[in-house]
Amino acid sequence: MAAVKDYEEQAVEGGVPLKMWTRGVPVEDAARQQLANAAKLPIVFRHVAAMPDVHLGIGATVGSVIPTVRAIIPAAVGVDIGCGMIAARTTLSAADLPDNLGPLRSAIEHAVPHGRAPGSRDPGAWRDIPPPVDAAWAALAPEFKEICRSHPKLEKTNQRTHLGTLGTGNHFIEVCLDETDAVWFMLHSGSRGVGNAIGTHFIELAKQDAMRHQANLPDRDLAYLEEGSRYFGDYVRAVGWAQKFAATNRELMMKAVVAAARKVIRKPFEVQTEAVNCHHNYVQRERHFGQDVWVTRKGAVSAREGELGIIPGSMGARSFIVRGKGNPESFNSCSHGAGRKMSRTEAKRRFTVADQRAATEGVECRKDKDVIDEIPHAYKDIDAVMAAQDSLVEVVHTLRQVVCVKG
Repeated sequence: MAAVKDYEEQAVEGGVPLKMWTRGVPVEDAARQQLANAAKLPIVFRHVAAMPDVHLGIGATVGSVIPTVRAIIPAAVGVDIGCGMIAARTTLSAADLPDNLGPLRSAIEHAVPHGRAPGSRDPGAWRDIPPPVDAAWAALAPEFKEICRSHPKLEKTNQRTHLGTLGTGNHFIEVCLDETDAVWFMLHSGSRGVGNAIGTHFIELAKQDAMRHQANLPDRDLAYLEEGSRYFGDYVRAVGWAQKFAATNRELMMKAVVAAARKVIRKPFEVQTEAVNCHHNYVQRERHFGQDVWVTRKGAVSAREGELGIIPGSMGARSFIVRGKGNPESFNSCSHGAGRKMSRTEAKRRFTVADQRAATEGVECRKDKDVIDEIPHAYKDIDAVMAAQDSLVEVVHTLRQVVCVKG
């Protein structure tokens, strides 16, 4: 299909252009500068695409799509490697849910380790690993051991005890209703501690390599590994493994959520995975405009023509199951959510528990000072975000949450 030009194009002196699907959505100046810095790298192909949820990130801009030739920027992939979404539609309807949703939330919270226990150095890890997690780890472990032969410091991560766990921050599990009142389960998480360790390790190796071989980097965080360099192959293998870990992590949690729900909801039900188990922090090899490139989506989702994806809102805001339109100018991508409009620190300074309660009225979820940083007001307007990317995706289902478990 021919792409509709509903993006802003910005020239970057000494670099490729920026193409930004941000009409009607605010973008801070610091994020624009960060995007421009990436666009100046000699390895970037054609242009940098910015999704409507774009905002300042650590290392690279969240909501950016960066295509590179024969090189990858580890900090653009980030440390939450493979973070993404999974959603499953059930045969239940809203009328089948109990009047009191507290026990359902409690059952999910007990089934999936999450959050940070007071005084704990290992948030939300398994104490006793269940058999399904053990079996999944057995399939992942051989390749991980091979990776650790070259990078032994990764062995000390908590990979096994984090598999099948949610994590902290903006990671969540939700029970939702769609436009027909069908019940869905949806969750957001990634590769947990081991992905963080892999990302951190290779970001540092890239910076060390940049000191020797990459002059005049616009930002040291944009250090890259080139094909044929000492660590490039190791990174591709490690990041690919972390992405598999993340997808498996979500699948295990979804099974645990469904099992927990069956203990609370009396009516028997079936579940089908409606939307793909999709990453939104990752890198993979793709072909665009006749060129084989590495596409890094940092806070962006693949949206090839006909491909299903998930764009969550925030606590108290709607989420969407979408179908990609295959817009080539976005490198077949769309946003990964609403996108933050203020930092966690600013949200905690500006809002109160009373604000959080009002913003999440009607949702069974935590309403305390430790989740104020996730208040819907800290995020961009999801409706404006969706309107800005009308040429990238079409909405298949609109979801509203009735239960939310926050990491």
